[in-house]
Amino acid sequence: MSEIATAFADEVVTNAYTKLVSVPGIDGQVALITLDNGFDHTKPSSFGPGGLTALDAALDEAFAANPAAIAITGKPFIFAAGADLKGVPSITSREQGIELGRLGHKVFRRLRESTVPTFAFVNGVALGGGLEVALHSHYRTASESAGALGLPETMLGLVPGWGGTQLLPNLIGADKAVTLVLENPLNNGRVINPKKALELGVVDAVFGSADFIEQSLAWAAQVLAGEITPARPEIDRGQGWDDAIARAKALVAGKTKNNAPGAVRAIELLELARTTDLTDPASLDAGFAAEDEALADLLMADELRAGLYAFDLVNKRAKRPAGAPDKSLARKVTGVGIIGAGLMASQLALLFVRQLKVPVILTDIDQERIDKGVGYVHTEIDKLQGKGRLSADAANRLKALVSGSLDKSAFAKTDFVIEAVFENLDLKKKIFAELEEFIAPETILATNTSSLSITDMASELKHPERVVGFHFFNPVAVLPLLEIIKGDKTDDATLATAFATAKSLKKSAVLCGDKAGFVFNRLVTRTLGEVMTAVDEGTPFDVADNAVGELGMPMSPFTLLALVGPAVALHTGETLQAAYPARFKSSPGLEALVEARKPGVWTYGPEGQVVDPEVAALWPQGDKASTAEEVLERTRRAFAEEIAIMLDEGVVAAAEDIDLCLILGGGFGFWNGGITPYLDRTGTSEAVNGKRFLAPGVASV
Repeated sequence: MSEIATAFADEVVTNAYTKLVSVPGIDGQVALITLDNGFDHTKPSSFGPGGLTALDAALDEAFAANPAAIAITGKPFIFAAGADLKGVPSITSREQGIELGRLGHKVFRRLRESTVPTFAFVNGVALGGGLEVALHSHYRTASESAGALGLPETMLGLVPGWGGTQLLPNLIGADKAVTLVLENPLNNGRVINPKKALELGVVDAVFGSADFIEQSLAWAAQVLAGEITPARPEIDRGQGWDDAIARAKALVAGKTKNNAPGAVRAIELLELARTTDLTDPASLDAGFAAEDEALADLLMADELRAGLYAFDLVNKRAKRPAGAPDKSLARKVTGVGIIGAGLMASQLALLFVRQLKVPVILTDIDQERIDKGVGYVHTEIDKLQGKGRLSADAANRLKALVSGSLDKSAFAKTDFVIEAVFENLDLKKKIFAELEEFIAPETILATNTSSLSITDMASELKHPERVVGFHFFNPVAVLPLLEIIKGDKTDDATLATAFATAKSLKKSAVLCGDKAGFVFNRLVTRTLGEVMTAVDEGTPFDVADNAVGELGMPMSPFTLLALVGPAVALHTGETLQAAYPARFKSSPGLEALVEARKPGVWTYGPEGQVVDPEVAALWPQGDKASTAEEVLERTRRAFAEEIAIMLDEGVVAAAEDIDLCLILGGGFGFWNGGITPYLDRTGTSEAVNGKRFLAPGVASV
């Protein structure tokens, strides 16, 4: 057994079965190879050494039959979901990485270099290596029901290493390849649908799912007969390629500050592909060898292991929230009430009605606000209909479910009420006390508070056990995290209903203890506080703001400040300062910014982003400037200290939940695994706390 096969000893092997089929219009038979790991669609087929060897053997059998064509497809709903990454933690040497890369290239390129025409019939999910095997084929069709096509590797810290970086830009053009290899993965792993794949030129034809294989075979017969010649664009290897690489560099710098090694390496490979000649085996050898080298380097990088750890958090831990009560305790939600009709409340109303399809009632302090909130929801539903995402009937049904009322007695038929008003504890307590007179004792009272105490909010109610924190992140439709906060008296039925509702809303929920700021806001406020304190002391704005890109935050601290709003940031900071005065400090500069009603630190003009001169004038600064390295170090140490305290307080069950909140709530980089693998890797965890957050090997080599 080879070294790489040993590393993948537990591989669920994807077998490849060859069947000869006769097709009207084809002189001879088609060798149809089906990829199938023996499980249903809930366990997608993937390629490890065993799967690659099985495909190699199937190709031997296919070629031996002297067919008119060879086609490859997958089991129902799944083409192939890429490389089998479960064996990666067992890879212990660069040589094993080289071996894995070479094996994939050796097998897949047989389809490209075949003298027999080859086809890929993409009948379902095709990601990573699954899409790459299709790219090696001469022609490609896709089923309209194939839900996800893409090359997500750079999100995890890898590159498309079995031909993707060399083939794709030479098939569809460099700029489109940048979209699939870098832009989409770095935007939360975005994938494309078959229609978009056809538009980009990734596939040559799209057919219905009912008789997809039959339609694809009939299309193949027309291709072989010369009746159809799939379009192949002329590739711009000059200025167009230059522009694509420039866009790639700007994108990676903007998204990752060049701290994601897979993304940086992918740019180099895409640039190399400019000279790759798909018709010349020697040229392909050089391009594929470069992919092998990149794959080997990245497989031995901690960032990849952190990326795989993050991938597991999002795809496994998020689906089984730690500490969630038995789901059998959950109550059914048949009606929803929303207190408030502002932008956040209106976004919540839209989400609830779209996902739960139950009556949703909004209320506010006057009819004008209510009408505006209901109108927002109706307008957004109309937009969805206009984009073809809802039928006219479905849109009308949803709009009919949304109403508003000044009379709180209208909430009598609701099972779940959530407030989304200004962050003022007394106001929220007053609202809940008034509402309690109109609703059933078991109706859930949820609060979208970002930092206030759930226990205090419920303290004067008749039924404090039904109050729960239900903290969404803005924009509601985009960010998948929901922090569910248990107050001192919140009961299991309330919690179970909250988790079940979160799942129905297609959100990933993390159970948090009732401590000020919960998880995400507490950590980000601490980080922002360190950066602002450095500026208060005398550090230039741009030095402080650019110093912490290594942390993997999706935007710089002062850009984030402008997004959330200085007044909101100040209010959250004051709440946390009151709770933890030793670690959360007030910033005279931020107070001055809010007092002056300035929207942020930056202004934009012909010279790009610069400090607003008015902000520079009003922000008091000392004479103790820090270097970028010093700002980064103090910020890392603050993160490590605060996380350790949060774990000691039991705010979450484990460090994994901290990372999950940062990834899902704010898009922290997969290559850092959220934050704790990064703090471990840099030695910060041990320097501050005397120990790592995660055991060696969990998110590291």
